[in-house]
Amino acid sequence: MSSLGNAIERKIINVTGKRQVTIPLKFYEKLRFGKEVECFLTDDAIVIRPLSTSDDNFTMEILKDLVAQGYSGDVLIEKFAEQRSKIKKAIDVLNMK
Repeated sequence: MSSLGNAIERKIINVTGKRQVTIPLKFYEKLRFGKEVECFLTDDAIVIRPLSTSDDNFTMEILKDLVAQGYSGDVLIEKFAEQRSKIKKAIDVLNMK
């Protein structure tokens, strides 16, 4: 049986035949979920959390840096995707600690 770590509240919810779950309103409001969530698998749990708003701050910085390096058009889009992916992985590693 897995540990609940630092769980504060626990609620058992149903999974529909389409593998869907409904996030309890109290949880939804507390975490300020939007239209999309981030979901990832750990050794013994599925974690569902709001998308990090810190991505917005990094997005502008990445774009400014790439434009300053002279990238534009399709190359800018490609480089941005690469850099954003690296930042996201780094944030995920920090959040898991």
